[in-house]
Amino acid sequence: MENMIALLIAAPLLGAAVLLCGGRRLDRAGHWIGTALAALSFVLGAVLFAGLLGRGAEDRTLVQHLYSWIPVEGFQADVAFRLDQLSITFVLLITGVGSLIHVYSIGYMEHDERRRRFFGYLNLFLAAMLILVLADNYLLLYLGWEGVGLASYLLIGFWQHKPSAATAAKKAFLVNRVGDMGLSIAIMLMFTTFGTFAFTPVLDGVGKTGEGTLTAIALMLLLAACGKSAQVPLQSWLGDAMEGPTPVSALIHAATMVTAGVYLIVRSGAIFNAAPDAQLVVTIVGAVTLLFGAIVGCAKDDIKKALAGSTMSQIGYMVLAAGLGPIGYAFAIMHLVTHGFFKAGLFLGAGSVMHGMNDEVDMRKYGGLRTYMPVTFVTFGLGYLAIIGFPGLSGFFSKDLIIEAAFAKGGTQGWILGGVALLGAGITAFYMTRVMLMTFFGEERWRNLPAASPDQPDVEPAADHGGGVPHPHESPKVMTVPMIVLAFGSVFAGAFFGIGERFVHWLEPVTSFAHGHPPVAAWVVTVATVTVMVLGVGLAWAQYGRRPVPAVAPRGSLLTRAARRDLYQDDFNHVVLVRGGEHLTRSLVYVDHTLVDGVVNGTAAGVGGLSARMRRLQNGFARSYAVSMFGGTALLVAATLLMRAV
Repeated sequence: MENMIALLIAAPLLGAAVLLCGGRRLDRAGHWIGTALAALSFVLGAVLFAGLLGRGAEDRTLVQHLYSWIPVEGFQADVAFRLDQLSITFVLLITGVGSLIHVYSIGYMEHDERRRRFFGYLNLFLAAMLILVLADNYLLLYLGWEGVGLASYLLIGFWQHKPSAATAAKKAFLVNRVGDMGLSIAIMLMFTTFGTFAFTPVLDGVGKTGEGTLTAIALMLLLAACGKSAQVPLQSWLGDAMEGPTPVSALIHAATMVTAGVYLIVRSGAIFNAAPDAQLVVTIVGAVTLLFGAIVGCAKDDIKKALAGSTMSQIGYMVLAAGLGPIGYAFAIMHLVTHGFFKAGLFLGAGSVMHGMNDEVDMRKYGGLRTYMPVTFVTFGLGYLAIIGFPGLSGFFSKDLIIEAAFAKGGTQGWILGGVALLGAGITAFYMTRVMLMTFFGEERWRNLPAASPDQPDVEPAADHGGGVPHPHESPKVMTVPMIVLAFGSVFAGAFFGIGERFVHWLEPVTSFAHGHPPVAAWVVTVATVTVMVLGVGLAWAQYGRRPVPAVAPRGSLLTRAARRDLYQDDFNHVVLVRGGEHLTRSLVYVDHTLVDGVVNGTAAGVGGLSARMRRLQNGFARSYAVSMFGGTALLVAATLLMRAV
């Protein structure tokens, strides 16, 4: 079994190499090649998963050592892969959901002349993500981490003819570089502290290390997680990343890139367990982000950006759970998996709506689409019910466990964290109900839209331009079948994992687990969660279901206007970072010109002036040299007489 681990990565990596280097001769079959190799990776993952099930709980860690990259004295960098309960969970999620997104993309990108390259980038993304979660050491994990950043840059900016897409790709790349610096510093600290990068000796050596060093490592790991998982304060790139094709949004924001930070924290759980101050910071970041993303999602009229705010909020739940330590590690991963199903389904459903609406993204120009897109409506609706925590569906089980674990933290912290998580559940129900009502119910506002122009610069190439007003229609089966499969996961995955603590016991040998004890009974927390969910749905219905949706958004309250501008996160970054960076740069240039260059240029000018003056002594006249010799002789005689007199 160990010899099969590398094949998981080799399949999509081969697909990326073939599709990106094969040239236009592969244009007709490139999408099938990319999809087949992604599916092959999933099949291999399923085979390895079945093999792990046949082993004992403590015998499910397999390591495949390929070679030593840099074997020198005192420094050993190995290319080795680790398969255990945590990594195989991510493998199945990444390759399973990723394969469905590949299939969906066949229809969505049908009219794009660069479709082969798009599938090559998708395969590259899968390969990088698999390296990240299968790495047996932090240095190899860093390789996958950077590979994911590169592939996301290529995918977000895939339609580079759109200035907004090119800008969004650069923004995502630069913001993630800040987090990547945190990971690189953490790896350096690990090597100087433990003398190795490998997971086992690093995590086993935590007990012999000072808390200050572990806190520094943990905070740097958290900084890295904030970048990849779009957590405060490195969350500004997520909304702009919606400029990429919709399948990219589903891939990046559902099951892969944004979950990398959660994986890093959980994989490094022993470090965080030994650094309680850093662990507290993790919970604060998660709590702040889950409210931040939820508030932003309430005010977005762009369907994809509303879902992006939702992603930020749901990842905040996962980070909050991961910050709770052994009480919440398994719950964080469980919510990560269920979120992969319903959020991928929601994004693909949004893409299906756009496909039938000439790629219009403004929900104020939708309405009444449920009768024209029945499959999209049902699958999107099931994802909606799952994410708001409707009883019995996936989100209900995973989110409810996180809220219970937050209350079980104990003391004032427990009440604050649990209250924030509970409030976030109510806001989630509000903004997702708003999306459902504005898109599938109410007046058919799209009938008043003007004709779509085929050469409109901001229209996705996959758009179906029929002229006149949009003609909503159901997407082809190649797009709806993946949505149906994801809808099944949205409905049943939570119950399958949650009942009997099946998922918790599966991960326990890797993540450990400790039962939390909320200050109130678990059923009270469940009732409270369902109650705030119902209140959120009711408030959204009162505002968007009973009243007609205006074509132009009203001015709104101060909070609404702030949420439309992402709570001024870009303004803050511009003032503090961009302008601050500009002033710092100008100051450094001034110091360089006046001080550094002044010293260098002044020294050069002084030497030059002195040389010019000394050069005048060498004028070529014999009488001048004779006078100089006479003067020198006179000075020597005078000095000699003076010394004798003394």
